Amino acid sequence: MEISVGAVTSKSKLRVTAKVKTYVLDTNVLLHDPQSIFKFAENNLAIPVEVLEELDAIKGEQSTERGRNARWVHRILSELLPDSRSMLEGVRLENGGNLSVIINPLLADPALANSPVLQKLRAVLPDLAKKDNRIIAAALYVKSAYPPPTILVTKDVNVALKARALGLEAQDYLNDKVPAGDEEAAYREIPLTVYELQRFCSEGEFHLGPEGAQGLALNDYVLLRSNEGKTMPARFYGDDLVRRLRLPDFVKAPGGIPVRARNLEQQFLMDALLDDSIALVTCAGKAGTGKTLLSIACALHQTHDEHARYDGVSITRPVIALGKDIGFLPGTLDEKMKPWLQPYFDALEVLLPSKPPKDPQFAAKKVSKKNRFEQAAMSAPTYPPTTYAGGGNGGSVAPLKPYERLIRSGLVEIEALAFIRGRSIARRFFILDEAQQLTPHEVKTVITRISEGSKIILLGDPAQIDNPYVDSRSNGLVYAQSRMKGHALSAHVKLTKGERSKLAELAADLL
Repeated sequence: MEISVGAVTSKSKLRVTAKVKTYVLDTNVLLHDPQSIFKFAENNLAIPVEVLEELDAIKGEQSTERGRNARWVHRILSELLPDSRSMLEGVRLENGGNLSVIINPLLADPALANSPVLQKLRAVLPDLAKKDNRIIAAALYVKSAYPPPTILVTKDVNVALKARALGLEAQDYLNDKVPAGDEEAAYREIPLTVYELQRFCSEGEFHLGPEGAQGLALNDYVLLRSNEGKTMPARFYGDDLVRRLRLPDFVKAPGGIPVRARNLEQQFLMDALLDDSIALVTCAGKAGTGKTLLSIACALHQTHDEHARYDGVSITRPVIALGKDIGFLPGTLDEKMKPWLQPYFDALEVLLPSKPPKDPQFAAKKVSKKNRFEQAAMSAPTYPPTTYAGGGNGGSVAPLKPYERLIRSGLVEIEALAFIRGRSIARRFFILDEAQQLTPHEVKTVITRISEGSKIILLGDPAQIDNPYVDSRSNGLVYAQSRMKGHALSAHVKLTKGERSKLAELAADLL
């Protein structure tokens, strides 16, 4: 029997088979992934007509991902459903499934106003003017009228709860979720004999054997440990081979202070950030673990000498507020982005202090108050002044901060994700912070902008998500890490030890 789910009116007929399921899609699923239409295998796919109305209201958002995705869905549907007959009868998709647009006769036909299904719906959800309630009503109609199991697919938790209250099965969109599993360990420990560890230290590499390398993916970081408690960090290169990390004594921004890794996990991250054979680094870690400071320090370290690997550093993050939005921000692009990227400006303040630290040999000497002022004046770096708001003779003049010179010179560039589509980013060290706030499609859009000779770093904390349509298993950070795992161009590091302060570490663990 042909499987077909057609657009339903009071006169149309719907041909189905009980061997497949019928998935009713909510608007947010299509906005999350316009290609979701083709990812339900050999099943019936129904789109309530109310979804088209919601997409129509969103398509005018010119500068947002939602607006682009809404227009993309419209183009896909117009190609798949080119005439009224295909809208009425539904169409067969290349993957063996069937697509239709549902017009709910329970709401369209006055003669069905007293049907049991509609009465039950009104008892729970009396306001059928709301689009969410009408989408649930369409799913209930399909469930009551046709034999296959009907499932409402939505990324709106409240819609799912209301649907379940009516006895309708509701699921999240699972296609781009990473598999559920136990908590990921920061790294794996591999036992060796003391003689094997000594050989690794002297030769710089060691073959673990098939059993020792079982479960390891390319570029995974491990800790080799002997029975005597001696340890050495290493990286897995495939073919059961691990090699010693290649780390400098420190990294340093031009004119800045040296930065060293403070724990084992930071050594892993620094190794990945400094290896130009790795084009994509994903790093997950709670607040205070050093993601921001290490990433910008390693980035600037690779841009300031005659052997610089990159022409500059690009920094960006999604503009998603915590708590109530404060509205539009005035000023230029850099001024608008500054509040969102303040953590990087804070890190640059640490790396490039306005006053360089004094030589330790003079720290204990006693000098007069006058001499202290003279020394401060002599040691302070001189930068060309800049005039701030006010202009003319009334404007205030202040020296540029060291990191502001880097921004003005173009060595450090502030990016806005809203304008990144269509760009080709060459020879840049690209840092995308708060990547857990992005959808998999948005992260794919950013990564595909990276040209040969560039490197991209995805940073974030999957436990801190403010985007209502992604979670700890479907956000862009974990999705990229899961899909790219085991490839030579990518590496993943997890940071667990906080280094900001004892208070920050305690708060991150307990609050």
